[in-house]
Amino acid sequence: MAAELEVADVFRRHGEAYRLAHAGHIGRVERRVMSAIELCRTAALGGHIEQCEDCGIVRIAYNSCRNRHCPKCQGAAREDWLAARAAELLPVPYFHVVFTLPAPAAEIAFHNKEVIYTILFKAAAEALRTIAADPTHLGAEIGVLAVLHTWGQTLHHHPHIHCVVPGGGPSLDGARWVDCRPGFFLPVRVLSKLFRRLFLQNLQTAFEAGRLSFFGALAELGAPAAFADRLRKLRRVDWVVYAKRPFGGPKQVLAYLGRYTHRVAISNSRLVSMENGEVTFRWKDYRHHAKPRLMTLAADEFIRRFLLHALPDGFHRIRHYGFLANSHRAEKLELCRRLLAGQLPGPPGEQNQDDLPPRAPECCPSCGGAMVVLAILPRPTPFRPPFWNDTS
Repeated sequence: MAAELEVADVFRRHGEAYRLAHAGHIGRVERRVMSAIELCRTAALGGHIEQCEDCGIVRIAYNSCRNRHCPKCQGAAREDWLAARAAELLPVPYFHVVFTLPAPAAEIAFHNKEVIYTILFKAAAEALRTIAADPTHLGAEIGVLAVLHTWGQTLHHHPHIHCVVPGGGPSLDGARWVDCRPGFFLPVRVLSKLFRRLFLQNLQTAFEAGRLSFFGALAELGAPAAFADRLRKLRRVDWVVYAKRPFGGPKQVLAYLGRYTHRVAISNSRLVSMENGEVTFRWKDYRHHAKPRLMTLAADEFIRRFLLHALPDGFHRIRHYGFLANSHRAEKLELCRRLLAGQLPGPPGEQNQDDLPPRAPECCPSCGGAMVVLAILPRPTPFRPPFWNDTS
């Protein structure tokens, strides 16, 4: 049976040619991503020799790069993160709300990733919290878990925020729990208009502070008049905000988070073939009822599209707001559980252990027995430090 094709295979075969062809246009972050994925689980990173306690099979296991853009390195990080989130789930419905940037704003974001992605997070969270706090809609403080994705199915730049939100929250005076209406969270048209206004206000502020840069086809936006005209056009278009069906329970919330929080631009499982300098992969055509299709790109173009989604160093793509904010999450969740105690059956906040995603043990590939380490394989020397280690 042929080995599964991986993004690393594309980079190892075509990465050097890509570096040479685009030497003046590849940034430091992109070079780090390529290097990390190419070296992942190879002798260059060291590893260990392990043996099965049952059948005696011996194998070499090389270390992972742990880069957050690597398709192979998200499993362990995802499991650890989900285990922490499972303890924070409340026994209420959860909703999934998506905030998307229109194309004229997305192209500005590509030239100013850190600034614009931060504005995107801020505007989405503030829109949700503001509308939820309005007594005519909910009249409560809500919690928001927000995840940034920057890609579409064909790897084009498509920045959007996925928000997972409990269906309710403490009243503004903290005296009671306020439930949202069954099957309905907040009006998306109201959210969309406020999201647009907040984003454009912050965008204008960033421009006036000189925090935005424009290159190539967008160079003209550096002029105040041209930038103001772009803002006027953005105010006249609808901004897409949509809410998906609420989750069925904590198990469904965890399953969703497991798919979305540590996802990269494309998973290895979507790759079909690499031959004649081209890469073929599966994608879903959502304009035609998610019909499965195949796309073939030149390897150079595939690598270019993959690298469009490299995030700035230290940028957090998962963020928490409202009563889930890091600064007061524990005390706010305790308040939520106390308020819910009189409204819902069972111990508040109790999480069925069957709902937790099981952490996969190191098992023998032959018989499923436990693997034990026999020896450590150090990195070859001299070796440059793993500067790409980025698990945020």
